Amino acid sequence: MKSTYFLILIYISLFACAQNNTPVNDAHSYQLIVEDLDNPWGFVFLPDGSMLINEKEGKMIHFKNGKKTEVSGLPEIYVRGQGGLMDIIIDPNYKSNGWLYFSYASAKGSGSGGNTAVMRAKLRGNALTQQQLLYKATPNTTKGQHFGSRLCFDENGYLFFSIGERGERDINPQDITRDGGKIYRINPDGSIPNSNPFINSKNAKTAIFSYGHRNPQGMSLHPETKQLWIHEHGPKGGDEINIIKEGKNYGWPKVTYGKNYSGTTITEHTTLPNMEEPLYQWTPSIAPSGMAFINSDKYGAWKGNLLVGSLKFQYLARCVMDDNQVVYQEKLLADLGRVRSVNQGPDGFIYVGIENFGIVKLILN
Repeated sequence: MKSTYFLILIYISLFACAQNNTPVNDAHSYQLIVEDLDNPWGFVFLPDGSMLINEKEGKMIHFKNGKKTEVSGLPEIYVRGQGGLMDIIIDPNYKSNGWLYFSYASAKGSGSGGNTAVMRAKLRGNALTQQQLLYKATPNTTKGQHFGSRLCFDENGYLFFSIGERGERDINPQDITRDGGKIYRINPDGSIPNSNPFINSKNAKTAIFSYGHRNPQGMSLHPETKQLWIHEHGPKGGDEINIIKEGKNYGWPKVTYGKNYSGTTITEHTTLPNMEEPLYQWTPSIAPSGMAFINSDKYGAWKGNLLVGSLKFQYLARCVMDDNQVVYQEKLLADLGRVRSVNQGPDGFIYVGIENFGIVKLILN
């Protein structure tokens, strides 16, 4: 009996440590900027200081002078499972061209269900105009998981976006002739850059920039190196941070640190030749969403840190980096809710979208 009790205590101790080994930093507070939001999947600041906020349920909100107004002119949004209205960014030359870009689940095209799409449009008052569909993944499917989808411009003006493998892990991620489980690169007008890695590959989806991904929901350009960083959901364990390299294979599902949700093995391999290893991995999974580097002086020594939201454990992870390695982590904004989106505002402060709460500004005490 004593030995059984001792083993139970060990199990509980190990389980608790695994779940709660990230320390909490209480030397900060927050200001609630936009209240009463359900799932602020993505948001962006406009030059006039207002914000556009994408609610996953299919509503785009223009927040200006403390007032929320619903934006009209959206395409039809396919809301199912993890899919809906997702990320939003503005063109690097927004002041001169007025283009904004957003990702969403769309039923457009053949087949039942939906898949991830990227559109650009212009905002006139509180209405979208000049809508242009830039990319629509195929085929449609009624599966509700793994739509991706983050958006990011690089310093050369290319638009990158992610699409998850849509629950087809053994079909999509390793096949460059199929959408899903990829990072894509296009020109702002939707055309394909001639320098894309698979532009001359037979039957390839030529917008693909890298492949072998599961469900990337974080994407950010490193402020100094200008490399594209992402994070992606693992299954049970094995959430990853990756630096995206042209034409590279990131392994899913041939390599992973995670297991099936049932606890069974997906693969024995965490590395294989010609597959990129993650820069960092979380086991157990934190369910990461949203990603931003601190690139201002508002937070002192935190400048250069990487911020990642945790859906599962409801906190914002502050990751201290040294030579592209995570050397320390701590929890910010603990237990306010599931952290969905993270951005550094034009004022240098960090803003965080939290499900069933709103958008908050991070403040050091």
